[in-house]
Amino acid sequence: MIDLKTKQEIEIMKTGGKILADVLFEVLKNIKIGVSEIELDQLAEKLILEKGGEPGFKKVEGYKHAICISTNDVVVHGIPTNYKLKEGDVVGIDCGVYYKGFHTDMAQTVRIKDKGLRIKEDEIDEFLKIGEKAMWEGIKAAKAGQRVGDISKAIQGIVEGQGYSVVKSLVGHGVGRELHEEPEVPGFLDGSILETSLLKEGMTIAIEVI
Repeated sequence: MIDLKTKQEIEIMKTGGKILADVLFEVLKNIKIGVSEIELDQLAEKLILEKGGEPGFKKVEGYKHAICISTNDVVVHGIPTNYKLKEGDVVGIDCGVYYKGFHTDMAQTVRIKDKGLRIKEDEIDEFLKIGEKAMWEGIKAAKAGQRVGDISKAIQGIVEGQGYSVVKSLVGHGVGRELHEEPEVPGFLDGSILETSLLKEGMTIAIEVI
């Protein structure tokens, strides 16, 4: 069942989302050569607590970290280790905040580039740009009266239009009282748009390009 949020609940989620955005911004700034994955995890937890939230991912049974970190060939949901980041690494940070009864969930991927070494723009950088473009197109399609399939089609069109593929075993999702709620929000369309969930005012979703 899809949980529609009240205006008051959405305001709480906006505050939680602002905390999360600020934390993610600071963590991304600290993605540098020689910094370990576990240090980034510790920083994220420290910042979340300082800002009045709780690490949302630690509410998942058995998970002990504030972030998931996906370095290089790890797709998503990587567990922080003592691995120290290197020049050229592609690093994805996935983080969640639990604030006043509601979850928010956000991720961003960056590439480590030391200005002195001057790694040239290449297909990896282009790949990351395409992913970001697909995300924004998905967000544009997320309007009341449209359907989840409109989001899926927008993402898939950008990704596959550039010769890449969407990971079909993992999807976006509703978010709110639980970290993962209905509906599923795939980055691909499998069937008719009309068969997918109708987007309504009060729905809160995490759009994920994977």
